[in-house]
Amino acid sequence: MRALRFLMQKEFRQMFRDKGFTGRLFIAPAIQLILLPMAANYTIKNINIAIVDHDHSIESQKLSNKILSSGYFKLADYTDFNSKANKLIENDKADLVLELPKGFARDIINQNNEKIAIEVNAINGVKASIGFGYLSGIINDYNNALRLQWVVPQETNAIPTIVTSASYWYNPSLTYYIYMVPAILVSLITGVAGLSAAFNIVKEKEMGTIEQINVTPIKKYEFILGKLLPFLAVGAVVFTFGLLFSWAIYRIVPLGNIAVLYLFMFVFLFAILGFGLLISTYSQTQQQANSIMFLFMMVFNMMSGLYTPIDSMPGWAQFVSHLFPISYFIEVMRMVVIKGSGLHDIRIHMLCVFLIGLVLNTWAILNYRKTT
Repeated sequence: MRALRFLMQKEFRQMFRDKGFTGRLFIAPAIQLILLPMAANYTIKNINIAIVDHDHSIESQKLSNKILSSGYFKLADYTDFNSKANKLIENDKADLVLELPKGFARDIINQNNEKIAIEVNAINGVKASIGFGYLSGIINDYNNALRLQWVVPQETNAIPTIVTSASYWYNPSLTYYIYMVPAILVSLITGVAGLSAAFNIVKEKEMGTIEQINVTPIKKYEFILGKLLPFLAVGAVVFTFGLLFSWAIYRIVPLGNIAVLYLFMFVFLFAILGFGLLISTYSQTQQQANSIMFLFMMVFNMMSGLYTPIDSMPGWAQFVSHLFPISYFIEVMRMVVIKGSGLHDIRIHMLCVFLIGLVLNTWAILNYRKTT
């Protein structure tokens, strides 16, 4: 234990000698917590729409005004020519083209029906489907308003209607910050702690100090623990800073017990630091460690449920994502912060992450050799 204490003192001294340590600890997470939630906005607005109006009637103008006043669409062009609107789609200047045929108002009044064409730029499938959904909803609302305006109400043979009442749980205002910020905080902790651990042993190799440690009677597990424990403290500082920053900027207050978050955070750091140290034992230079960790961080962010729900992935991808400790922590953060879940609700997640961390740290200890 005495050797472990001296190793930890050495690690902390090396941290504070690094001039960029404070920036990585506070400035970088603050910038990312400000910028990333703005970029990861699930609300799609400013959809470019071109309206081809062959009718130029009061009804067609009302429909056009209703679409543009919704706040989701931006007028790319208002024209009489299909070729001009199609050219806008080809040049990616329009996402949707709405064509209102000649006689639009007359046919609605006389025949009680009319067909309108919608052309969609589907290069971005998500934006295309959501934009089409917005536009279809607006047209349906306009159609219902016309029915109420023209149909004479009757006391008998009333048309049955179904009225729905929605109740949103946990996030009544449907604010995407509440959903994204806790997950982004997990990604930041993974990057800061994982990269720091991955660079640690490699830095000793490049500086030559690893040779001095290898000739000492320090056991391998003591050496790995001496590298692991200081970064647990660093991760806890970053996590605390992130929670305070989220409260100050986004007014996010965890509904659950904050002690549950810290308990799971330490289990998660045990796993992700073990992964970083494992990479460090295989790498010979900091450039190698950085490249490998960057590759895995890309995979973690794409398959952990940060942006895409895990349930929407193929079966093989769901299996792979459950091998990553970050996917469990993101789910736990959302459960505790948004739903107010307790320790009993996350016990399976904690057990899985602990077992993953046990495997990674054991692997790192066995892979580290006190030889040149």
